[in-house]
Amino acid sequence: MKRVMTATLLATAVVLGGVGTASAAQPSKSDQGTQQDCRTYSSVKECGKIDLNAKQRACAEKYVKLGMTHARAEVECHAFA
Repeated sequence: MKRVMTATLLATAVVLGGVGTASAAQPSKSDQGTQQDCRTYSSVKECGKIDLNAKQRACAEKYVKLGMTHARAEVECHAFA
């Protein structure tokens, strides 16, 4: 059931263009001056390179083909797939 709900959530985000579900990562005062690549989508923050397993990679590739940005697809599939 959780997988169905997660897939529905991701598909809805793609269809609606992520309206109201995404926020750009804003550097905090402690992050300024560092070279971290941090992204926040759906209240999930990831910094640096994300190591995805095969299932998560397939998920990310699927959503990129549906129009989601690569960075967002990686974060969301890492968190929810």
